[in-house]
Amino acid sequence: MDKQESGCEQVLEAALARAADPRCPPQLAGALRHAVFPGGARVRPQLCLAVAAANGDEDRTLARGAAAAIELLHCASLVHDDLPCFDNAAQRRGRPSVHAAYGEQIAVLAGDALIVAAFEALAVAAAASAQPARLGSLLSVVGRGVGAPFGIAAGQAWECEPAVDLSLYHQSKTGALFIAATCAGAAAAGVDPLPWRALGARIGEAYQVADDIQDATADAGELGKPTGCDAALGRPSAVRELGLDGAVRRLRQLLEEGLMSVPDCPGRDGLQVLVRNQARRFLPKGLDRNAA
Repeated sequence: MDKQESGCEQVLEAALARAADPRCPPQLAGALRHAVFPGGARVRPQLCLAVAAANGDEDRTLARGAAAAIELLHCASLVHDDLPCFDNAAQRRGRPSVHAAYGEQIAVLAGDALIVAAFEALAVAAAASAQPARLGSLLSVVGRGVGAPFGIAAGQAWECEPAVDLSLYHQSKTGALFIAATCAGAAAAGVDPLPWRALGARIGEAYQVADDIQDATADAGELGKPTGCDAALGRPSAVRELGLDGAVRRLRQLLEEGLMSVPDCPGRDGLQVLVRNQARRFLPKGLDRNAA
């Protein structure tokens, strides 16, 4: 699924047009757009839309709103992650991070504003949808993905603790928004989101393990963001705990468990193919040939 064809980009553009209109302080408006566009691979929103489609969703309005909300929350988390008080990263997606381009104060406010814009995008989509009653379930699913005790805010907070359970850290830091993506796709299609948690959890943890491997082995210029941060900051890492070979084995195990966890639904086979193909995009170089 191409990110331009998914409909998510149009919803993101509309959300930013509301937030960064001419009445918005110019620096904040610029920071909001800098954080969201041109964007990365949009893996989470594509997963959300794919789950909705696999469950026979005919009214794409709500699913697109949920997908855009999840991407806005992801972008907000990157803005905050890069701040000097956390990673102090000067680069993101091959260009200056938001705080490097606009200053720390504007970056904090931009991250906050993106979180609010995400939930507004959900509300706008529900108002235009044929199934507005599904908004309550979606709000619960997405809210759990960003808050405490298991959302991405909790994941970031684990980095401040003296002792960390690596799997729990990964599930919160990265897995939470992947869980939100799969469960929101199901909720938007009107099916029980609970059976879809396992897929999001496995793919999310795999994504974080892959990120740990890249942080330890990749070239910063090629990756488009600083590397070596885990070791420099003493942060929890699959490579530090399991070694490089062990982290690679864990990554492959998680991907296979994720594929096997896809619940029975009309589009199960197609969804498994899509997830497998998407996984190749975040596998560290040299591992993608063996992803299957």
